[in-house]
Amino acid sequence: MEYKVKVVNAVADIPQATWDALAEGEGPFLRYDFLNALEQSACCDEASGWIPQHLLIEQVPINDQASINEETLSASVESTVIAIIPGYLKTHSYGEYVFDHSWANAYHQHGIPYYPKWVAAIPFTPVTGSRILTREDTSFDEALLTLVSNTVQSMGEETVSSCHWLFTNARTQKLLGNHSELLTRYAVQFQWHNYQYTSFDSFLNALTSRKRRDMKKTQRKLVEQGIHYRHLTGSDITDEVLDFFLQCYQATYLKRSGHTGYLNEAFFRQLRDTMANNMLIVTAYKNETPIASALFFFDKTGLYGRYWGALEEVSGLHFACCYFEGIAFAIEKGLPLFNPGTQGEHKILRGFEPIYCQSQHQLFSAPFHDAVASFLQQESEHIVAYFNQAQDVLPFNNDITPSLKTTNTPNPLLAVDNHNEKTI
Repeated sequence: MEYKVKVVNAVADIPQATWDALAEGEGPFLRYDFLNALEQSACCDEASGWIPQHLLIEQVPINDQASINEETLSASVESTVIAIIPGYLKTHSYGEYVFDHSWANAYHQHGIPYYPKWVAAIPFTPVTGSRILTREDTSFDEALLTLVSNTVQSMGEETVSSCHWLFTNARTQKLLGNHSELLTRYAVQFQWHNYQYTSFDSFLNALTSRKRRDMKKTQRKLVEQGIHYRHLTGSDITDEVLDFFLQCYQATYLKRSGHTGYLNEAFFRQLRDTMANNMLIVTAYKNETPIASALFFFDKTGLYGRYWGALEEVSGLHFACCYFEGIAFAIEKGLPLFNPGTQGEHKILRGFEPIYCQSQHQLFSAPFHDAVASFLQQESEHIVAYFNQAQDVLPFNNDITPSLKTTNTPNPLLAVDNHNEKTI
C-alpha cells in the first residue's frame, strides 16, 4: 500500500458518514455539521480569507496508482480514506488565536509574501483537539508527513509560505512527532476541571473561604437585582431564543469591534438545525426581561463556552452567565471539563486552571524557519513562567490543591522531543 494526499475544496465533497466516523469522540467542533455550516454560510470562503483546502489521505494499492478524480471521489472515499485533515489557505491571521503577525511583518520587511499560508485548524475556535482525523491504530511516518508538507506547498496559484497546526491535542502531536521540521509553540489557556463535584456548592467548597465568599457575593448581588437564568438545549432553542442570542451577540461585537462578528446569522441557524442537541444557550433575565445570552457547545468530551452578548450592562453578569452557569451545567451533566474560551486571567480566581496549548509550525524558507525557532525558544521560557504565576494564585484550598491537574502538569520544555532545540 502507498499513500495519496488529495486536496478537497469543501467539507460537502466528503461523505458525512466518512467524516463523522473519523471524528467520533473528537468534540463538537470537528463534526461534519459544524465545519460544513462554516462553509455553507460563507463564513469560510475566499472573501473571508479562510479558503477551505482540506486534505484527504487514502491508502492505494501499489498496482493502482491512478489519481482519484472528482467523479470517483464519493464512490471510493468510504473504503480507502484513512485520514482527513481540516485545513484552510489563509490570506491573513485573524480568527486563529495563535498570533504570528510579527512573523508576517518580518517576511514583509524582506519583500517576501507571508500569505497565503496553510493552517490545520477550526476557524474562529481556539479549542485544543485533533487536527488529523484518523483511526486510533493509524500512524504517520516521516515519508507521509513529507508528502503532506509537499502537498501544502503546491496548493493554489501563489506560493504557500508555511504550514501551521493550531491547538493540537496529544494524539495529533504524536502523529506529527516524526516530522523533524516542525517547531512547537506553547500558549496558556484556562480550563475548569470536574473533580467529581455533585453540585455548584460542592465546587465552591473546594475553594478558599475568601474566594468562596467573593463568588457567593457576586451571585447574591445579581439575585437582589432580579437576575435569573434559563438553560436551553435541543428543541428548546426556538427561533425566539436564537433571535435574542443573535441580537446580543451582534450588538456586543458591534460595540467592541465595530462589526457584527465573524459568524453570521445563517451559520447559527444552520447549527441550530443540525446540532441543537450539542448546543446550550443560557439566557439571563432581569425580572421577566431577557438582557443577555451566552452560547455553549457540549458533548461527552466537555463543555465549551464560545459566544456572549448583553443588551444591558450589569456588574458581575458576564462572570455569572458565562462561567458560573457553565460550571453548574457541567456538574449537572457530569462533563469532565469546561473550556470557556481563550485568554483572560480573570478566569483563574473563578476556578479555571492554567493549561498548556500547543501548535506546530513549519516555515518553508529555511532562514525564517531558523529565526522563528530561536524566537520560540525564548518565548517558551516566558510562557512557562506565566503558567507558574497563574498556578500560584489558584483559589483552591489545601485539601484539593495536590490533586489538581495543574499541580501535576510537567514543564513542557523538559520534554525530550522539544522540536525547537533540533533546528538551531
